[in-house]
Amino acid sequence: MLNVAPEQDILNPPAPSVGVEQAEAALVEHYPRLVRLAYLVLPPSLGRNRRVVTAHAIVQRSLPRGRSGTGDGPDDGLIPGARRAEAGGGPGYVYVRRRVVRQALEAGLPLRRRAWPKRAQFPPLLPQVWGLRLFPRSGGADELALDQRLSALSGPARAAYVLRGLERLGDDEVCAELNAAGVTEARKALTEADATETQAGLLESAEFDPCSLQARPTDLMRRRQHGRAALAAVAALVVCGALIGLPGDGWGPDGAAAPPYTQNPAAQAALDPGHLLRVEPTAWTTATRTDFSVWPARGDLLGDAGLLRRALAVWARPGGSVQVSATPGTPSGPPMGAPQLLFAGVVDRAKVVLLYDGLRVARYAEPRDGTAGAALDFARVDAADASSASALVVGRTDGNVRYLTAPWVRQVSVRDLLTPDAAARPLHRDEDGVTDPVVSPAQARQCTSWEALEFHDDSGVRLVTDLGELAPARLTWGPPHDPHDVGDRSAREGWARTACLLPTVRTHGVRSVNNWQFAQQALPENNGTADWICTRAETWRGAGGRVFAQFQAPSAKLAPGAIAARAENSAACGIREARVLAGVLWKSRGGNWFVLAAGSEQVSSVALSGGMTGSGRGNLLAVRAKEGARAELGGRLSDGTAISSLR
Repeated sequence: MLNVAPEQDILNPPAPSVGVEQAEAALVEHYPRLVRLAYLVLPPSLGRNRRVVTAHAIVQRSLPRGRSGTGDGPDDGLIPGARRAEAGGGPGYVYVRRRVVRQALEAGLPLRRRAWPKRAQFPPLLPQVWGLRLFPRSGGADELALDQRLSALSGPARAAYVLRGLERLGDDEVCAELNAAGVTEARKALTEADATETQAGLLESAEFDPCSLQARPTDLMRRRQHGRAALAAVAALVVCGALIGLPGDGWGPDGAAAPPYTQNPAAQAALDPGHLLRVEPTAWTTATRTDFSVWPARGDLLGDAGLLRRALAVWARPGGSVQVSATPGTPSGPPMGAPQLLFAGVVDRAKVVLLYDGLRVARYAEPRDGTAGAALDFARVDAADASSASALVVGRTDGNVRYLTAPWVRQVSVRDLLTPDAAARPLHRDEDGVTDPVVSPAQARQCTSWEALEFHDDSGVRLVTDLGELAPARLTWGPPHDPHDVGDRSAREGWARTACLLPTVRTHGVRSVNNWQFAQQALPENNGTADWICTRAETWRGAGGRVFAQFQAPSAKLAPGAIAARAENSAACGIREARVLAGVLWKSRGGNWFVLAAGSEQVSSVALSGGMTGSGRGNLLAVRAKEGARAELGGRLSDGTAISSLR
């Protein structure tokens, strides 16, 4: 659809030329806006890192080459007479914008043998960022859905959508801009864009802002290997050069043959689909361990050697267009040997492969047609047991999630944590153990419900929830030394007021989250009884646990609790330090303010300092205060040891 028009279109009449200074001023002033425009028009198949770098390169190459504005494109120096002021930057901005759109469309064209390639079709020489992957900040489910819809459009249709939604151009103006960018069927592109609902607000979100970036390292193991290989190659060239200069046969008895150690058997086996480990369907019934190592291989594509080979190859050396993610503390390097195959099949609109190497679960996904847009996700799952190896996320689509359940799970049901009195509803699974789609609370923008899953097996009923990772997190209730599954009404009510606080521990490699009611306090002025809850999120890697103390005042509607204090990398409320002290400034129904404090049962006294005074024996304290009052909170344990408040 993208070609250089042989003649000037009637919607794009000639206009005065633009000088270099005018175009440069517009580029500098509107640089973030132009880069966002280029990023949105570029094909998503390039991958987010290359799209970011290419978008900046395109904008920086959009100035005219000569002082008069004459460049190398047919639209150079031609500025439309309409919407100069409305464009937000005058003729100079419109000129630069046209060059940006043209280059972004050219970047999506395939290379042809008999056609001279365009500069935008090659990776940019500048800017370059070594050792880092750059990508915009992640948005919510709406931004993700819009990005998927844009990826389904052709390049000209995507440009029409962005010009209309981001630049606020009318249909005739969009056609004029597309014609100026070399699109010969502008009306057809506009019609294709009409099929996608215009959401201008989402186009301006952080998800599509290539000037506000996050950075992650590239594959460190591959970088080291490449560095060592480069050093070895230089050394080999030096040695070979010296040997060639010697008289006689300088190559040695083996001639130009590679040394025998260049073929690593373990590395070769890790890339061979025929060496994948496959567990028998009944192995879990007799095994001494009940974890991912006894999961059988399931799915309707177990015999697709091509798919399995691509999954292993991408795991070993992901390309620049592959979206790679890993939970904190999870290495993303290749497997040390042949991994175990857990699943290979079609899930919604993707082909999915789940692999396990004893430390990590890797999920490879590609579209059903082609490999553009492939993704590779890692999650650390070492030391798993029957409760934490009950399920894995096998697919995410349109805010929903599907799980692959363990072979020992007999029944699955869905429970809304925000309605503790409502009964759980059954959830259907297919013959491979893949569930029907469930709304993912981790991707929801508002906390109007929180759907968790109940897994029924021979050991009881376990409650888990999605926190945006491959392995769902188990939810428990009780003291740190004896947490148990959420079964009774008090536990469900406590979680009903905690569920909407779970996004604070999302995507941190969380293995389990426990709620512990460490105190109850009668509120002053007969305002009822409040619950003090300590919530602790344990990670798969052991370190990095997150803790927050909640104050849950009486509420008929089970409103979310107030976070009184929080800490990271703390042992509080855990098996090593099963104690906690926290306080909050609270206002009674009568309009009076109080400092309330509570500690676990080991706390024998509580005291205030630092601007307020007050103390009391036992683990509870209530002191009259003023609005906005601040104080330091401390206490003593029954053995005389000092304890400070959670922070």
